[in-house]
Amino acid sequence: MLLVLIRGSAALVALLSLGVTLWTGVQERGAALAFGVLVLVGELARWSGTDAREAAPLGAAGALSYALLGEDAGRASHHGVFQTVAVVLGACLLGSVPRLARGEEQALDHLTRRILTVAFAAVCFQPLYGAGVFRDWIGPAYALLLLALLVLTALCGAVLSAVSAHCRTGWPFGPLLREELRGLLGIGSAVCATGAVMALAVAVAGLWALPVFSLPLLLTQLSLRRYAAVRSTYRQTIASLARATEVAGYTPPGHARRVAALSRAVGRELGMTEPELTVLEHAALMHDIGQLSLVDPVPAGATAGLPAEQQRRIALLGGAVVRQTGVDARVAVVVERQADPCPEQPLPARIVRTVNAYEEKVHGAGPGGSLKALEELRLAAEHAPDVVEALARVLSRDGPASPPVG
Repeated sequence: MLLVLIRGSAALVALLSLGVTLWTGVQERGAALAFGVLVLVGELARWSGTDAREAAPLGAAGALSYALLGEDAGRASHHGVFQTVAVVLGACLLGSVPRLARGEEQALDHLTRRILTVAFAAVCFQPLYGAGVFRDWIGPAYALLLLALLVLTALCGAVLSAVSAHCRTGWPFGPLLREELRGLLGIGSAVCATGAVMALAVAVAGLWALPVFSLPLLLTQLSLRRYAAVRSTYRQTIASLARATEVAGYTPPGHARRVAALSRAVGRELGMTEPELTVLEHAALMHDIGQLSLVDPVPAGATAGLPAEQQRRIALLGGAVVRQTGVDARVAVVVERQADPCPEQPLPARIVRTVNAYEEKVHGAGPGGSLKALEELRLAAEHAPDVVEALARVLSRDGPASPPVG
């Protein structure tokens, strides 16, 4: 219901802005065209990825700088709130056509967030500037004012992102909001700084300042897009390594992907950050790789029922294999310590151990197998109670079947 309200508000703001702009006409068409093209280029150059806090930083900086534009080469601007939203909306729609045509829900959330954050910034600045409230704000004071408004807008965007993700996935709101706020320290700070600088530069030097001050962020965006492609290839390599045990007949098909997907959901339920979730997911994908050292495969790859000493030996051998692949050393540590006594394990190792045991127990089980497996995990001393309860909450919300990873 809350997600529908957010999207409905964005649609209402968009329609109202378009209607008013069409009725009154476009003011300062050169500036509107220049900022519209800038936002469009930023949207077309955006990258995709689940861990991207802001996939189109250039588009965001251009949209926010237009919302906070008070002058153009020394001449006062009069575009106002409605035209600001209309121009940004048009550019974002053109840049998002391929994604919207494919029905990507992320594209709709991105467009909703962009409309509402730009409208928020414009409402905070344009009416007051037009009324002459900021006429005496010059020099550093004016620059700090723009930065403060951009920080407030960024916080608004973080809350919207967290609320949308919470409504869409059911994940806890607190960890989602913390992750969004952490993201502001990275690319978010660059977006705020660039947006403020472009608004100040255009006020003095005119529209020619836009390409000059947007080029560094555009190059950064293209570099990050390339980095995202490398990360995707890296993750596919890890998934291929994880399938080695399945190809060799040591584990059932899809076991590693199911454990990884469920481990990530449990880790998110426990408030882990995005980098920690990535390490957890990679470790879960390769948690059984130590079984390749066994002469005879364990039936159904179920290592949870093996003696503790043999489990630790398999885990240590798996960690040694992971270290040889060049994967993050933290992944190897989780793989190595998944068979340690529960009080000595780090949280990711506890999660992998519990989720792996659950997956092994429900494999091939009939109706009621999930509830029986959870009850057995609750009674077992080697599984952390908080992890088991987080697993139970995830299963009650998402169902016993976890989506495959990668």
